Amino acid sequence: MDKVHIEGLEIRTVIGIYDWEREIRQTVRLDLEMAWDIRKAAESDCINDTLDYKAVSKRLIEYVEQSSFGLIESLAEACANIVLHEFHVSQLRLKMSKPGAVRGSENVAVSIERRAK
Repeated sequence: MDKVHIEGLEIRTVIGIYDWEREIRQTVRLDLEMAWDIRKAAESDCINDTLDYKAVSKRLIEYVEQSSFGLIESLAEACANIVLHEFHVSQLRLKMSKPGAVRGSENVAVSIERRAK
């Protein structure tokens, strides 16, 4: 299966469970691997025949910037549902990172894999 990747998409949002986190915007980072058969697009060389990663990115940026979740797990699940249902991706792997969330660590993250039903 072919894959389309978006890596290191950084978005500022309200995320976290502590009171101080509800008052600021923090960066989350998304890495997506989306199953997509690229043969038709490769043959036609037409954007209409492929998964438009710019459209996916813009939609996720819009959603995440306006969201306000406590957990990155919840935000990751919501983002996965958008990609699966709005862009008709059959399968995806999504990694949601929250850089600097734990003192002394570079990053914390969750990774999920989902299939369209």
